[in-house]
Amino acid sequence: MPTVLFSAPYMLPFRQRFAPLFDHYGVELIVPDVHERLEEDEILRYAGQFDGAICGDDRYTPRVLAACLPRLKVISKWGIGIDSIHKAEAERLGIQVRNTPNAFTLPVADSTLGYILAFARRQPWMDRAMKSGEWEKIPGRSLSECTLGVIGVGNIGKAVLRRARAFGMKLLGNDIQPIAPDFLLENGVESLSLEELLSRADFVSLHTDLNPTSRHLINARTLALMRPSAVLINTSRGPVVDEPALIAALRSGQIAGAALDVFEHEPLPADSPLKQMDQVMLAPHNSNSSPSAWERVHWSTIRNLLDGLGIPHDDLEAWRQKLSR
Repeated sequence: MPTVLFSAPYMLPFRQRFAPLFDHYGVELIVPDVHERLEEDEILRYAGQFDGAICGDDRYTPRVLAACLPRLKVISKWGIGIDSIHKAEAERLGIQVRNTPNAFTLPVADSTLGYILAFARRQPWMDRAMKSGEWEKIPGRSLSECTLGVIGVGNIGKAVLRRARAFGMKLLGNDIQPIAPDFLLENGVESLSLEELLSRADFVSLHTDLNPTSRHLINARTLALMRPSAVLINTSRGPVVDEPALIAALRSGQIAGAALDVFEHEPLPADSPLKQMDQVMLAPHNSNSSPSAWERVHWSTIRNLLDGLGIPHDDLEAWRQKLSR
């Protein structure tokens, strides 16, 4: 009977719902206590005890991967980003790494546009003023007066640009890969260098994955290129932004504000200066929130696990319908 380390935070609350399914496929679960993610030492406690893993952003480092041999065959990541898994080392050791691409395009794009609207129309700030007894007409802007720069024009970046186009925004894009000319033409997007995009955009939205070229892509140098009235939005990965440099830029007024769903260290430490800044909107890594998207990812993650363990699952769709009633 294969054993699976079951640690994906978004699936843990539904463990009992999926228990009959795992029993049916002869899968035994190890369910650890998880606070956001499992760190290296926490996974090492179970090394050698499991054949597969369903995980969130757990730290599958080279040390962990080596310690989990020879049993570990597959790591099934709930969601898209696999930057917490040392994929190259996993491949070298013959451990499969599977994820669910394009899982959260719609909710993340919606969250991004929500941040843009909030900063442009100033609704959170007017609400706060009204509830504190003030009657202050805080100036706002129409999105048709604003320029959006998207860094990382993949599935989510494209979805954000399409939404912004409907509001009449001027659109700029940047990516390390060539952006499809038909997308640029059909959506009125201008492809620019990173430096030029930063210097022209009123809103800069990050949609890159985390890799050696994107780590601290937004730093003291690149922040200095942004307009003093500009707002930075990050719904991608926390380490894409050099957080101390961002805090310094916000304190000095180098940029006007930030909306952050992800952070270099999660959960965000209690003493983070970001929590004291009125010009910053914060969220707990939750821009993917969507019941239907989560449901699709649950089942894709299970399917990836079963594939990786070589367990036939011709009846998985029937199980999905049964457990979705």
